[in-house]
Amino acid sequence: MPIVAVDDTDSRERGMCTTYVGVRIAERLERAGGRVTRRLLVRLNPAVKHKTRGNAAVAVWVEEIGTDEAFRVAEETVREFAAAGDPLTSPGLVAADGVAGDVPDDVATFARRALRERLSLGEAVAIADRHGFTHAGFGSGGADGETAPGRGRIGALAAVGAPAALDEWTVEHITYRELDRCGTPREVDADSVFAAADAEYPTVWDTVDRETGAVVCVPNAPGPILYGIRGDDAAACRRVADAIAAEPAERTATFLTNQGTDAHLADGVIGDLRDGAGYRVTGVVASAPERKRGGHVHVSVAESDVTDGENADPAVGDDPVTDDDPAAGGERVLRAVAFAPTGRFRDRVCALRPGDRVTLCGEHEVRTGDPGPDGTLKLEKFAVRGLVETEPTTPTCPECRRTMSSAGRDQGYRCRDCGTTAPGTVEQPIDREIERGWYEVPPSARRHVAKPLVRGGFDAPVHPER
Repeated sequence: MPIVAVDDTDSRERGMCTTYVGVRIAERLERAGGRVTRRLLVRLNPAVKHKTRGNAAVAVWVEEIGTDEAFRVAEETVREFAAAGDPLTSPGLVAADGVAGDVPDDVATFARRALRERLSLGEAVAIADRHGFTHAGFGSGGADGETAPGRGRIGALAAVGAPAALDEWTVEHITYRELDRCGTPREVDADSVFAAADAEYPTVWDTVDRETGAVVCVPNAPGPILYGIRGDDAAACRRVADAIAAEPAERTATFLTNQGTDAHLADGVIGDLRDGAGYRVTGVVASAPERKRGGHVHVSVAESDVTDGENADPAVGDDPVTDDDPAAGGERVLRAVAFAPTGRFRDRVCALRPGDRVTLCGEHEVRTGDPGPDGTLKLEKFAVRGLVETEPTTPTCPECRRTMSSAGRDQGYRCRDCGTTAPGTVEQPIDREIERGWYEVPPSARRHVAKPLVRGGFDAPVHPER
């Protein structure tokens, strides 16, 4: 059974879409006598700088056709539809035979790394050649290595290995517009989208943003996608798509995908994070959150001796952390940022205070000029593990109910009127505007691969955004 995979056929300025090219490949393979059994849409590392927004590769599984013929059909289709005229677009094609049920270990490892690392074209070509895979690159490329000819073979090889590398899959049903409409405003009735989304939520998710009124399933890029419906059930996704009133559709296709799975996140430790990778890290809030110019919210989190993964015991870290906790004064501090487009999510971050224990999820980035050596984590979601619930307060006189005054250095407090004394401050309960559990960015700010809280499987209570 041949697998034909393709990547990097689209352009930020000129449009096109790798899923569309994949669908056209699948159609032509069937016209050539093949039988398509699966379409995979594989989201790769969202931190790769030369990607278009979603960083998607597509693999088509086909039977009853030879690998050479499948590759010929795919190559012809890529040449016809890929936006290869864009110097930043570098399409790649890989055809692998006989690996559908038995992916080689190094190909699976390569696919797993492609979710969390920046890989080289040279490594992809070497692995493909080692296993006798047919491959080709298109486009002119560039001399800087970022735009090497056929760079898309990296994603294409990862799409071949994805079924062995990933263990969680969801669905996207995509409706495509007529090609001659590309670049013009999409005609989609928003009310019908909201009604359809409500009917199938939460099985179908991230279709709309109910807080802002955004129709999330309709892209802004100049490509051929009219709307894409994501969820956990293919039939439910199709029902939502069929209920939307919109301009004429050219074609539709359903993909199995790793979207909405957090497949890009690895468990990490503050102070030991790689640039350009996604992590879950646990730490203690080290300073009060700050709103910066542009509306971004910054908060510093220090390393902690508690590690929380998604499968951790929900009780871990439930004890409140006080300001004198040693972890709160740790030397390794990570700056986390909730960017302005995350909207109301920033208010959740602002509700944190020093001493709270949290698990943070997001992309790690190190830039020249960062205030510390440990870089910045671009927040996608976070969990509150433990809250500071009291604060030290000057004691009140039990006789007259007046606030006591300091009796001198290390001498406690004294009521000037009654003479009553107290040895030190007392802990006063404080009201918190946040609870324990998981918080996330809204659907309009969510990355394709990030897992919505409504999908479940998290290790603490969830506070989903709709």
